[in-house]
Amino acid sequence: MSDLSAHHVGLTVSELDRAVQFYRDDLGFDVVSRFEVAGEEFSTAVDVEGASGRFAHLDASGIRLELVEYDPSGEETTAALNQPGACHVAFGVDDVGAFVEGLPESVERQSEPQTTASGTQLVFLRDPDGNRIEILEA
Repeated sequence: MSDLSAHHVGLTVSELDRAVQFYRDDLGFDVVSRFEVAGEEFSTAVDVEGASGRFAHLDASGIRLELVEYDPSGEETTAALNQPGACHVAFGVDDVGAFVEGLPESVERQSEPQTTASGTQLVFLRDPDGNRIEILEA
């Protein structure tokens, strides 16, 4: 059996260009590549009949973030964070408060930064599609 290694974290988005703009301009990640994938093999792999995808890979300080816009698009889901199947992506910063202050007002925050009982300061944001983003002091 081959050894596993981390490759990317993927998020499905409704409009790739809007999502790239958010992650590039608002969060400061670099776009590494953009590409499209289609065909029977792709449809079979993702288990979506007739699927094609537009992709963008971004460098999120050592994590490759993959954004993908599918055609056809599926139904929107917004599971609460404590429900099985819910997901989020997390990024560390030196100062959560300063990071949040530097964000454009248009970036949705679930709350103001909080310090948990374990001493971790964190805040959850949402991207334009409602994907959860945790920002914590690392």
